[in-house]
Amino acid sequence: MVSVRFRSASWHGWSERKRIRQTCPPSNPMAIVTSSTSQISPANERIFHQSALVGDWKGNWVGNNQPVGFKVVNIRGARAQVEYTHNGHTERGFGEVQGSLITFGGVTVGTKDGKNMVLLFSAGGAGKQTANLEKQAPPASDSRLMGSWGGYSGDNGKSASFKVLAVNGNEAQVSVTTDGITRQGTGIVYKNVIMFGQAQIATDDGKNGKVIYQVGTKSFMVPVTKYPPADSSSSVDKTA
Repeated sequence: MVSVRFRSASWHGWSERKRIRQTCPPSNPMAIVTSSTSQISPANERIFHQSALVGDWKGNWVGNNQPVGFKVVNIRGARAQVEYTHNGHTERGFGEVQGSLITFGGVTVGTKDGKNMVLLFSAGGAGKQTANLEKQAPPASDSRLMGSWGGYSGDNGKSASFKVLAVNGNEAQVSVTTDGITRQGTGIVYKNVIMFGQAQIATDDGKNGKVIYQVGTKSFMVPVTKYPPADSSSSVDKTA
C-alpha cells in the first residue's frame, strides 16, 4: 500500500511539473528566430558556397515566359527549407541539399555566382522545363546597423563578423560568423540592436559597435567597426 501511494504521488508531481513546463513561455526571446537560421559547415561553404543559395529568387520559364519563384529560407546540413512558387500557388517544404544543388520534389536548383539561378523541373514522362531566375535585392534601408562589421578582442582572443544585409521594420537579414561558423537568417531589430540566435550587435554611432555572442554558458564580447562599402563600380568579387 505504501508503494502504491508513493507511486501515485510521484506521478501526480511529475504530471504537475510537465504541465508547468508546457505552459511556461521560453526564457530566451531570441529563440524565435532560429527557424530561419542557416547552419552551413565551413567545409561545405568553402567547397560549394552553399550560402549563395539562400535568398529569394524570381524569374521566368524558358519557352512560355511564365513567372516562377524559388525561395531558400535556410540550409541546415543536408536539408533546406524552401518555397516554390509556380502557376499562381506556392509549395512549401524541405529540399535535399547535395553539394551546390537543392532538390525539392521534381525541382532542382543551382547557382554559380550567387546572382543567377537555373531551375530544372522534371516530372517523369512529362518532359523537362528550365527557368532562369535572379536573386532579388533586399529592400533599401537607412538603418545605421546596415553594412558589414568585423573586429577582434584582445581580451578573449575572439573575432566576429556581423553582416546586416537588409532591415525591414523589426526584422533584419543577417550573416554572422563566430568561431569559424557562419549562420544566416532573420534577426530581430530593437532600437540600435539586432538579435540573432545566440548573437547580437549594437551600435550608437553607426561606425563602432559591439558583438556579443554566447557559447554554452559563456558570453564573449567583441568590439567591431563598420567596413567601408565596396566599390559599386564593379560587380566582380576580387576575393573569390
